[in-house]
Amino acid sequence: MTATVMPAEPAEPAASQPDLQRRRLCGSLLGVGALAGTGLAAAGEAAPEPSSEIRLALLMGNRAYPQPFDLPPIPKNLRDLETALERRGFKVTSALDLDLPSARRALDAFIAEAAASPPDATIFFYFSGHGVQVDAANLLLPAGLNPSAKGELLQTASVQLLGDVVRRLPPRRDGMVIAVVDACRTGLRAGEVSGLNQVEAPPGCLISFSTGAGKPAIAPAVETQNTFYTGSLVRLMGSVSDETTFPELMQLVRSDVRETMLNHPVAAIRQLAQDPFIADHTRVRLTVEPRRAGPPAPVVKDIDEEAELRKLEQLAWPAEVVQVAEAFLDARPQSRFAPGVQVARDGARSAVKALKRNDVRLYRAAFALSDDMPTEQRQDLLRCGRGDKDAAARMAGRFRGFGASSAAQSRYEGWLQFAVALGNGIASYELALHFRSTGQPLLASQFESRARDLGYTPPPDLDNVRK
Repeated sequence: MTATVMPAEPAEPAASQPDLQRRRLCGSLLGVGALAGTGLAAAGEAAPEPSSEIRLALLMGNRAYPQPFDLPPIPKNLRDLETALERRGFKVTSALDLDLPSARRALDAFIAEAAASPPDATIFFYFSGHGVQVDAANLLLPAGLNPSAKGELLQTASVQLLGDVVRRLPPRRDGMVIAVVDACRTGLRAGEVSGLNQVEAPPGCLISFSTGAGKPAIAPAVETQNTFYTGSLVRLMGSVSDETTFPELMQLVRSDVRETMLNHPVAAIRQLAQDPFIADHTRVRLTVEPRRAGPPAPVVKDIDEEAELRKLEQLAWPAEVVQVAEAFLDARPQSRFAPGVQVARDGARSAVKALKRNDVRLYRAAFALSDDMPTEQRQDLLRCGRGDKDAAARMAGRFRGFGASSAAQSRYEGWLQFAVALGNGIASYELALHFRSTGQPLLASQFESRARDLGYTPPPDLDNVRK
């Protein structure tokens, strides 16, 4: 249940005791200066113009758990991420080592502030500490709670990610809700797949976990290092192009974490390499760099580049996305749009691979765009062409409920199969229930097993209905 402890690397100078105690208070925890290699401003550099956007962030982190569950990197995670977010225009509140009543008060205050913000505000929630799954619910453990306690206690003494945080944050019509969980992810029940459960993001929301379903997240044994995920998030938030969107940033972080750990000199870390989980249901294009109050930065126009970007943005068929994206990156590898194009290319490659599977019956006609297509459906179809497992599941939902012999029924199954091939365990379980209801028990059993392999545990009531 504890995060795996990796060997220590050369230590940085330790913070003073008064400074450490100050950071344990709920409130704004100031950063400790520039971060080497992150792209953030160095000491003495002029601060950027104030942002004309409203961006709010709550960072919650818990180091103080009963031994041997203490997590030394958490204070550094909060300090460094606060600095990175402030450079991107966020008003940040950091909360370190809060017990459950204090954590609920901090959440209530943040949710109230978010509710009073305009519809185009960006709301960012971050948690770093221990996380467990009990009866399919993802729990964030407050400071002082023993992660090895019984499930009944953990359920009543923890914060529920969806029920207490994500679903309480007001939807953003023109903005975005971002929830990031960098936690040790473990299951409790014997025989249960370990790892926080897969989730679906509500409309307007982006959710990212530091590791995939069924896998632990690694934590260093010293205070002077970040966890792998937060270290990558901080570094890339400071160094990516200003035109990179938040979903693109999370995909870049995912790739960076995997590559860093798979190429680590310590064999144990390579074996436990994390593959972060992302659930994306955002509706607007929101870049990491906010609008600033001062005059806009000069833009060097490049007609060919802009034309290629417009072309790419209108493509849904994955093979075409790969082709145009690769041509763009070959011609403009240093473009400020290159990170987003790279994400589109990599996602489309995953989609191409999924469509080649024998158990995915979905063809090019399913990716056809039309002028009269509703905006949200069009957005989801474009995302499907870039390998978005959640958009594929939402596409399937548009064909749910038709007769077994209809073309729509085949399209429903095809989109779910595509979502499963991209890693959506929830879609796999839905497909299992569908095949069970249509008298195909062998297929039902296969997709139920696949759902659990992908890290999805159905809620007990749903599981009982199935049985």
